[in-house]
Amino acid sequence: MSEKRSQFPLPLSSVTGGGTRKPAAPAPVATPQTATQNARENSQAQPRGGAPAGVPGTTKPAQPQQTVVRSDLAATEAPRRAMAARAARQGVKDPQVLAALEIVPRHMFVEPGMLAQAYVDISLPIGHNQTISQPYIVARMIELLKDSKQPLRRVLEIGTGCGYQAAVLSCVAQEVYSIERIKPLHELAKANLRPLRIANLRLQYGDGMLGLPQVAPFDGIILAAAGLEVPRALLEQMAIGARLVAPVGAQVQHLQRITRTGKAEWTSETLEACHFVPLRPGIA
Repeated sequence: MSEKRSQFPLPLSSVTGGGTRKPAAPAPVATPQTATQNARENSQAQPRGGAPAGVPGTTKPAQPQQTVVRSDLAATEAPRRAMAARAARQGVKDPQVLAALEIVPRHMFVEPGMLAQAYVDISLPIGHNQTISQPYIVARMIELLKDSKQPLRRVLEIGTGCGYQAAVLSCVAQEVYSIERIKPLHELAKANLRPLRIANLRLQYGDGMLGLPQVAPFDGIILAAAGLEVPRALLEQMAIGARLVAPVGAQVQHLQRITRTGKAEWTSETLEACHFVPLRPGIA
């Protein structure tokens, strides 16, 4: 596959900045150590829901860098390990996927009133009639997307939602592009992901059914919403040998894995039952 690089959409790190930026070098695959380090540094510098450290008017005294104040990340270490172990018992075998599931802080992507359920194996509402998928199905779909013979270089996600699955994907792929059609959710995902400072993840607001032809071809495409069939535009944006994983169906849905085997040839496998919100065209 020829390497086709694009700086569109802009990286998350550019969301709050301005001015002209030099093209960034391709980012390495995120590692559990990198994501944990980023989340820990952010948690210590600016506790979620609290005032930023060093802002005038705050009464909390400065802490020595060596002193670890109560950290959301540290507090959820055991639940994250348990969540990954549960996915393994449910049949997820890929060690890279399980490691990603273990290190991405899911509680940072759920509504504040549902923090107690952040590491339970259920989907949760995130507003706008959308949900954050259950941890098992996130891990299972990413595992199905991977090919043991070659690494995932460029991946496209349809339906960013709150950003959780995109964060997990960023740990196993070199480049992740994610599209969200609902503007408030696109903004929510940016806010959720910004503290993690994931360099190899790009977010785009737009119609996911059209894909991102400017960036294609992709080594993998994953859909977080179910249609009666996979849009043709997405099939055309797959590289030869690439995989696409999507829920397909209306009342009864199943995961489907499609592999592109030639210029105009695809093979399809129908796998386990699932339940997703419907795939819709356009933007909102």
